[in-house]
Amino acid sequence: MAAQSAEQFDLVIRNGRVVDGTGNPAFFADVGIRGGRITAVGRISGRAKTQLDAKGLTVAPGFIDVHTHADEITGQPLAENFLRMGVTTVVVGNCGGSTTNVGRFFRELERQRASINVATLIGHNTVRRAAMGGDHDRAPTPAELARMTALVDQAMRDGAVGLSTGLIYLPGVFARTDEIVELAKAIAPYDGIYASHMRHEDSRIFEALDEVIRIAREARVRAEVSHIKLAGERSWGQAGQVLAHLETARASGLDITQDQYAYTASSTTMRQLIPDEVFDGGKNKFLGILNDPVKKAKLVADMKSKLHFRGRDDYAYAVIASYKHDPSLNGLNVVEAAKKVRGSDALDDQIELVLDLEKNGSASGVFHGMNEEDLQKFMRHANTMIACDSGLRKFGEGVPHPRGYGNNARVLGRYVRDLKVLRLEDAIRKMTSLPANTFQLRDRGLLRKGCWADIVVFDAASVTDSATYNDPHHYAVGIPHVLVNGVPVIKNGEHTGTKPGMELRHRATVAR
Repeated sequence: MAAQSAEQFDLVIRNGRVVDGTGNPAFFADVGIRGGRITAVGRISGRAKTQLDAKGLTVAPGFIDVHTHADEITGQPLAENFLRMGVTTVVVGNCGGSTTNVGRFFRELERQRASINVATLIGHNTVRRAAMGGDHDRAPTPAELARMTALVDQAMRDGAVGLSTGLIYLPGVFARTDEIVELAKAIAPYDGIYASHMRHEDSRIFEALDEVIRIAREARVRAEVSHIKLAGERSWGQAGQVLAHLETARASGLDITQDQYAYTASSTTMRQLIPDEVFDGGKNKFLGILNDPVKKAKLVADMKSKLHFRGRDDYAYAVIASYKHDPSLNGLNVVEAAKKVRGSDALDDQIELVLDLEKNGSASGVFHGMNEEDLQKFMRHANTMIACDSGLRKFGEGVPHPRGYGNNARVLGRYVRDLKVLRLEDAIRKMTSLPANTFQLRDRGLLRKGCWADIVVFDAASVTDSATYNDPHHYAVGIPHVLVNGVPVIKNGEHTGTKPGMELRHRATVAR
């Protein structure tokens, strides 16, 4: 690498071990930055306004998290839980939920500013709710489908990167595949991506994968399987078959990838323990069922059947993460909470507790149900990206899933350094260039001249996720410096308060 002596830099990172995001072997080099972009990678002798000595540290592209729920970024613009684990870019609008007006979202973000870069998907549940009102357990009328299509098209024009579905959530759970195909066709002219939280992640996963594959094929779009997993003991041990199923689809000419978080527990609302159909029509319908002894008895029987279908005898696997009505239950599993509130942990009392949670405003939960061997097999696959599936954290509030504080650090510490599941260079690629290429985030994800200077500097020997299930409010350690668009946002382990993040509007050429 040739010496560069005449160039003036805003900042030079010196003496670091560079992992450039390509997957190629690490090398020792300096990184020069000017005007928010990388202007040199090599042996740099030129002068700089600021220097950062990275001796003994690893220098990598800032991590790109393509599956987040950081949609409230304008209200929490510092995004500290993400930045402190090295994430410099997030994709929001996942699992079918997004802003309705992408253009307005970006304008507000531009006005408010944030510490990280932000891209968004347009959510199927959002547009379905906007077009169909409160009556969802049916197919849309032609006029409603046209309205949904128009909303998706406008979102793509305003810069969305694609369409997301959350097919275990209302109202998307009632959507038929042909409806989603039609909406996915609306993103095809913009080369958008279809990202799906599938209908099933348990023993019915192949049925759900076939739906994703059908949508990708018929709409002629790229597809992303969100937070790939095998939930419930009856589905464990099939990671190889799942990956083979995806490889067969890719071999047929489809472009399908997947993302994953590095934990064996998931997190969503406790409402997911209750059958979806009781919520079609709103909370009043749900309360009406609870007040009708016959309908409630059927609901309870359905919940028991669903539980037993998954091979479980109780709800000990479900932990209450945040329950505003009674925060004393936060951190207890449903069995423990039922014993505390109702004096009994019998299954009927557990179900009553779950129904009470929803009746009193709902709660979020953490659900333990995956297998470590499956997790590692998914992680090793070349097309798996690292994504935390977390929102923005309010430090100290509730007992949320630790992935919102530690996901990337956990991969680097546990799965690279300790267990050697991945090479460091491969792990970095899964966090940088792979997501950047997949979601078409231009000039991101690489330490290369001309790219935006999103950079993370970390200690490969000590980087660790400190957050645990029981005690999640701890930032990752071993990541002293993070730059966003050339500006230090984390410096010596502390947030600088700066907000240099950009709105990443998708700009594909439209074929008409």
